[in-house]
Amino acid sequence: MNSRDIPVFDMVIFGGTGDLAMRKLIPAMFQRERAGVLPDDGRIIASARNPMSREQYIAMVEAQAASYIPDAQRQEPAWQRFLQRLHYVAIDATKSEGYATLQETIGKANGKIRVFYLATSPKFFGAICKHLHGAGLVNERSHVVLEKPLGHDLDSSRAINAEVAQYFSEDQIYRIDHYLGKETVQNLLVLRFGNTLFESLWNQKYIDHIQITVAESIGVEGRAGFYDHTGALRDMVQNHLMQLLCFVAMEPPASLDANAVRDEKLKVLRSLKPLTMDDVKNNIIRGQYTAGAINGKTANSYRKEEGIEPESQTETFVALKMEIENWRWGNVPFYLRTGKRMAQRVSEIVVQFKSVPHSIFDNRSTGLEPNKLVIKIQPEEDITLMLCGKKPGTGTNVRPVELSLTASSEEHIPDAYERLLIDAIVGRQTLFMRRDELDAAWQWVMPILEGWNNGVGRVEPYVAGSWGPSGSAFLLARDNRHWYEDLS
Repeated sequence: MNSRDIPVFDMVIFGGTGDLAMRKLIPAMFQRERAGVLPDDGRIIASARNPMSREQYIAMVEAQAASYIPDAQRQEPAWQRFLQRLHYVAIDATKSEGYATLQETIGKANGKIRVFYLATSPKFFGAICKHLHGAGLVNERSHVVLEKPLGHDLDSSRAINAEVAQYFSEDQIYRIDHYLGKETVQNLLVLRFGNTLFESLWNQKYIDHIQITVAESIGVEGRAGFYDHTGALRDMVQNHLMQLLCFVAMEPPASLDANAVRDEKLKVLRSLKPLTMDDVKNNIIRGQYTAGAINGKTANSYRKEEGIEPESQTETFVALKMEIENWRWGNVPFYLRTGKRMAQRVSEIVVQFKSVPHSIFDNRSTGLEPNKLVIKIQPEEDITLMLCGKKPGTGTNVRPVELSLTASSEEHIPDAYERLLIDAIVGRQTLFMRRDELDAAWQWVMPILEGWNNGVGRVEPYVAGSWGPSGSAFLLARDNRHWYEDLS
């Protein structure tokens, strides 16, 4: 892709002085500048409540960039070219007055693509869209990007979507989940649907179970006000983990057309076995970290983090067992887990195949393990197929061997936001969530929230730096399975 493939655009970032903009959005667009794919007249217009000049905003970006962009890259000519794209407009998102200034900055160039990136609290989404429309800034070439979490429950999600839909059509709305922009997640589609070997084995006949883990070693990191009212279920399970589940479990789409892919993802969500209160009690584990140590450094308990309520019952860990009721996945359990202050930062999908039906090797051999396909999403992106092979020497002793399926490359692998921001400009919705997908995900999650609100289950403590509460291990142990934890 080059600059001729991308239309001239104005990208307006609401929340343009915030953490997401400085840590992810600005660096991602700069990397696209370095790659030479941005058209000459493309502009990035940051918006926030704080009054400041364009020069002051650029100075802020330069100061923040030291933490997220290597010094050597900021010495390149591309950095100065990129800074020339930046503009700033002070707007109180909830009031109509400032939008006239934004309209003046954008002008009447109807030929440009307009991308409005709402990096704000979702409670402002409706008001922002209303005021954009009232200022005449929404036309057929306008796109709006909505950050997660989109709502606090099913009703609030539906209310936000309904508000936005008053001013933007569904094909103009881009609900972002940055995990879907990861190179390895997209490689999963190629691995499955581009290789007869894997797709022929991708079913209940050959797969024993599937694990999806998104573990973080950090705590709330200054997000206490948000996190203590959100928790791991809403923050991670309802979006990131369930989207990964869809990519793993969906049927082959007719094409990579956005609706073809999202139709198949929706079928997965609608095939999830509904949860009963017994399921919430027995198959959903929630935990909260206590004081511990990570990488040799002490870590406070969650309740001792700045800004957290002293008796907070907010979960920082969730593990759950799920089932998909269709022919491909009947009787194959899916185990999902996510948590903060875990032993490692790792996001991965583990597809464990069934054991050989009969071993002809020495029963004392410990190397005969079930085959596994390990898809690592972060911190490194990698795909490894774990097989069994013979140990060198006499006899037929078996050992585990690993086959890397990720090509080594010195090229820059685009960050997820690099890919998704460009997709939002050019109008590719394949890696963004559709409204009915989000609705189906919330519908499945709601029994968990209702059960917890009614006292079903308890919050189990776990030591910071561990792999979560004991209930998480028991969830698999009772099925004679265990979590895959690569501590290498």
